Amino acid sequence: MKDNYLTVTALTKYIKRKIDTDPHLKNIWLKGEISNFKHHSRGHMYLTIKDEQTRLQAVMFAGNNRSLKFNPENGMKVLIKGEISVFEPYGQYQLYIQQMEPDGIGALYLAFEQLKEKLHKQGLFDPIHKKKIPLYPRHIGVITSPTGAAVRDIITTIKRRYPIVTVTVIPVLVQGTNAVSSIKEAIRIANNKEIFDVLIVGRGGGSIEELWSFNEEPVAQAIFHSKVPIISAVGHETDITISDFVADLRAPTPTGAAELAVPSQLELKDKISNLKKFLIRDLDGHLVNNKKHLQRLKQSYAFRYPEQLLKQKEQELDKHVENIQKSTINHVKQQTKAYSNLNARLQAQHPKKQVEQFQKRLNQLNKQQAYYMSQVMEIKSIQLKNIIEKLTLLNPLEIMKRGFALPYTSNGEIIKSSKQVKQQDIITVNLHDGSLNCEVIQIEGDNNE
Repeated sequence: MKDNYLTVTALTKYIKRKIDTDPHLKNIWLKGEISNFKHHSRGHMYLTIKDEQTRLQAVMFAGNNRSLKFNPENGMKVLIKGEISVFEPYGQYQLYIQQMEPDGIGALYLAFEQLKEKLHKQGLFDPIHKKKIPLYPRHIGVITSPTGAAVRDIITTIKRRYPIVTVTVIPVLVQGTNAVSSIKEAIRIANNKEIFDVLIVGRGGGSIEELWSFNEEPVAQAIFHSKVPIISAVGHETDITISDFVADLRAPTPTGAAELAVPSQLELKDKISNLKKFLIRDLDGHLVNNKKHLQRLKQSYAFRYPEQLLKQKEQELDKHVENIQKSTINHVKQQTKAYSNLNARLQAQHPKKQVEQFQKRLNQLNKQQAYYMSQVMEIKSIQLKNIIEKLTLLNPLEIMKRGFALPYTSNGEIIKSSKQVKQQDIITVNLHDGSLNCEVIQIEGDNNE
């Protein structure tokens, strides 16, 4: 009975073989909504495809998702082609996506909008980065297909409008898998040559797929980092590409790019003719005015009476010389006086003077201090003498000289009351010139006690 049990691995492998051999599950077309989208660091995309009732785990390996023209996002409705198989470690079936495109909107259009938003956030469209197109270029580089009608229109228009300019065609592929690298490399080469004043990058009209090379990020980055100003000329007037937003100037058509790149020789000739007329008229006016001025000078006093004018000017010169001399003498006096004042102030502020003044002040203060100290000492001496006299009057020894004595018990305590002793106690009586040892014979108390 035990031999009839299967392992989980064996059962999973059996189910996987059944699913892998089912032709109906090899070519699945699904539509649904993306959720739980994750773009792994190794390039694989993991996601869930769901509808209103069910969800299905799915994976799109890096080899398949490299060709996507848009970035999948959560909530996006998509159309998918793939196959069903079993992921054995988890024992679950899942969808392996081979192709995917947005549902309800073209993949190329979505990719265009996504790249446009990305580059806009990076600042590639900011007008501050736009370089000025030179007014009178000497050398123009045309980056386009050498066999298309666009290059013929550009060259014909430039030669008709401004024949003195040099035009160099840098041939590139404008559609196909290698077109992006071809355009990018041509822009790099043109910059390295350092001979071009402006570049025209573009091609003739076509479908969005045919114009798609000019919607790729490498081309946009090459245009943005070009040191040479670039005019974008892609398709017809209604065709808009990413290159148009990044370029320094956008032309509606290749012919329009040629017209924007160079001035019109007819317009320049008219401008030169008008400038010539203006210059002649302006010179004639200056000549007339200068002739009148010359005539006035000829009739002036200086030319008619030069000797008198010279004498007058000599006198005026003498007066000016005298004035200058007086002014110089006054100026010297003023400066000398100012110098003397400054010197006096300097001497007054000289450190030696200040030291002498402070020394005098110090001597005065020392004299005042000695005087005040002598006064204080005299007052304090008198006060001390008075205190000594008072202390002398209160001194017990002085009192004892007048016949008073101080009795002490045998313990050395002064006797202040008859209660401190009793009969036959030995007491000491101190006199002013000695002491007596006495025996208490009789004690007589205070009658009031």
